[in-house]
Amino acid sequence: MKTYFLFVLALMIAPLVLAQNPHAAEPISDHYKQLHALSARISPQRPGMDTVHYPPKEYGSSSIYLIAKPYYLTDQQVEALKTSVEPPANSSDQTRKELDYLLQLQQGRSPEQVKRVEFLGAIGYWPSTDLIPTHPEYAQNLRDLFFEGSEILGATCTADRYPQTAKLLKGIMRDMRIMEFTIKYHYNRPRPYHLEPNLKPLTRIGSPSFASGHTLWAFLQAYTWSELLPQRRNEFIKLAEEIRRSREILGIHYPSDNETARQISHKMLAYFFTNKEFLRDFEAARAEWKTDN
Repeated sequence: MKTYFLFVLALMIAPLVLAQNPHAAEPISDHYKQLHALSARISPQRPGMDTVHYPPKEYGSSSIYLIAKPYYLTDQQVEALKTSVEPPANSSDQTRKELDYLLQLQQGRSPEQVKRVEFLGAIGYWPSTDLIPTHPEYAQNLRDLFFEGSEILGATCTADRYPQTAKLLKGIMRDMRIMEFTIKYHYNRPRPYHLEPNLKPLTRIGSPSFASGHTLWAFLQAYTWSELLPQRRNEFIKLAEEIRRSREILGIHYPSDNETARQISHKMLAYFFTNKEFLRDFEAARAEWKTDN
């Protein structure tokens, strides 16, 4: 009887343990900290800059995620996250310094850097593609879903081998895309190359700049993987850092786009850990790794 009571008590306590806050995010550092210290307010020294917005003629099809329903987040949480951030003004001292920083990166690009950042730029899981098994990019889309896992844990880390982890990642990535484009189309921040004519980006993107979608998924996944496998946290964070910096080397994101996305990703994770469905899926995914390690 005592054993049964302890078993039932353990079942009751387990969800409460999981519901604790996830690991704290690393503090802002590096050039992000230095740039963040500058004024983000409108500056009269650069008149006209704040009239520039992302040009509607360059929009892609990503606006479809504005009408999608979130998976783990609530509509109220999406709205709260959207309004919790704001990009620096185009004319601000911070934006000017960020543009100067991107020009410096452009001058220092090496062939090896270009190859790597273009490779990272081609990675991206899209929930809409996953709905169509006959889609020509269906298999690659699933590989991209597990990119961080396979980079850190090896080629055997796949959606087929870890179906519960795949379910969890699909859920958070659906919310990531919704969050990404909700913020982007709310602020319509122009890309750096729209403000600085001397910037020669390695590609052009069909959506506004703020906040970075690549950085959002990189850190959201890194933080999630870090909760599943806390002993590998440093490796996942290092990879996410490389992905966010690649967006600056490409010349398509301001550092403030990337730092904001990092912070938003951790806020999303904190919301996830208050969601019963997420906790259930997280525990199922974690069980796969307990069995396999």
